[in-house]
This record gives sequence, C-alpha cells and structure tokens, in this order.
Amino acid sequence: MNRLSAVVTNIEGEQNLHIITFDCAGNNFKMMGLDLPKGLRVNAHVTLGIKPSHVAIAKNLSGELSYSNQLPATIISIENGKLLSSILLQANENEMQSFITLGSSLRMNLHVGDQVTLLIKASELFVLEVLDV
Repeated sequence: MNRLSAVVTNIEGEQNLHIITFDCAGNNFKMMGLDLPKGLRVNAHVTLGIKPSHVAIAKNLSGELSYSNQLPATIISIENGKLLSSILLQANENEMQSFITLGSSLRMNLHVGDQVTLLIKASELFVLEVLDV
C-alpha cells in the first residue's frame, strides 16, 4: 500500500459526493468520494492511500489528461515476473510502488533511473487516516 502525507486544502460537495483537494509536498491531489472520513476538514493533516495496482506510469508525457493526480518520479527498481512488473519509484521524499503488466513495462522500455510521471485517478485515492482528530 502506498502512503502519502498531505494536508486538506479544499472540500467541495453536492449531496453525498465530495471532491477533496490535498497539498502533498507541493503537489495538488484530488480525491472523489461519497462520505467524508470522521474529522476531515480543511487544514487537516492526513495519510492518503493508493493501491500499487492503481498507480499508472507515463514516460515522456505531453498533452492534457483527465488524471488530476500526476506526480513526477524516478524509477529505483524493477522486478519483472511472468505477467506483471513491480516498479519501485521515488517521488519527492516518498517511495511509491506500481504494478503494471510485463508487456507494458517492456513496451515502454522502462529502466532504473528513468524519469516518469505517476498517474492516479481521483476515484482511486483514499484517506487512510485523519491525523488531527
């Protein structure tokens, strides 16, 4: 499980749907969710969670994407299995892990030291813990 420390900067809501914006080491992240975790408010410190299977990798990214959560990272290790690649990345002071298909890893010609962009859908980000409760 990937973990990121963040601060809530904005909460928008309509009926039960919420879009929450976070500052994560100078990067803006957005989360879409139905219910707000207990104690979540603007300026609250939180730990965000992202499953490794929900972290996409882009190399030589250009143009506009619907992914609002984009994080520059450097590949620090690659473990290739028969079907999947487990990729360990350094993003600011955080280590992140991504699981992608072996075919994608080979097609993208990924190597240790490559500069990439991590992509995380707002619906795949979640609050693990509100630290200011």
